[in-house]
Amino acid sequence: MRLNELKDNEGANKKRVRIGRGIGSGVGKTGGRGVKGQKSRSGVAINGFEGGQMPIYRRLPKRGFNKWRPKQFNELNLGRLQTAIDDGRVDAGKKLDVAMLVEAGVLRRAKDGLRLLGHGELKAKVSIIVDHVTPAAKAAVEKAGGSITLIEKKVLAADEEKRAKTAVKKAAKKK
Repeated sequence: MRLNELKDNEGANKKRVRIGRGIGSGVGKTGGRGVKGQKSRSGVAINGFEGGQMPIYRRLPKRGFNKWRPKQFNELNLGRLQTAIDDGRVDAGKKLDVAMLVEAGVLRRAKDGLRLLGHGELKAKVSIIVDHVTPAAKAAVEKAGGSITLIEKKVLAADEEKRAKTAVKKAAKKK
């Protein structure tokens, strides 16, 4: 075999269809775009247009809310924590936090904090510092004889006042 004898398999390189090249090509004149009008032209974005009527995406109310800068938390299940303790990667005697878990290879990277979830079984007595904990996870850690320390969030006085006013309004509405 020589370099000048190399070639692709039959059908490997398919020629593209060149449209708008005359009647004999089968895709001449309108070039596969149907007939005339706005949609036959290039650069047309017509999908949301309803003939001048107010489009449905503007008639319907907006719902929901997307937070501007949502926090990304590491989620850790109890079963995964127990596996790390069993493997000897994590010392159950020390206070566990995000930095220690990242160093041990339990978590990939430290995000905005740690959320402890209750899936799996925990046998070891651990004390762990977390940002969030589910009720099931908290119960399981306490059942095993461990403790959970929640990192306190900074709450502004203005936010606290708003919450209090909202609570009063809701209470008044229920009555």
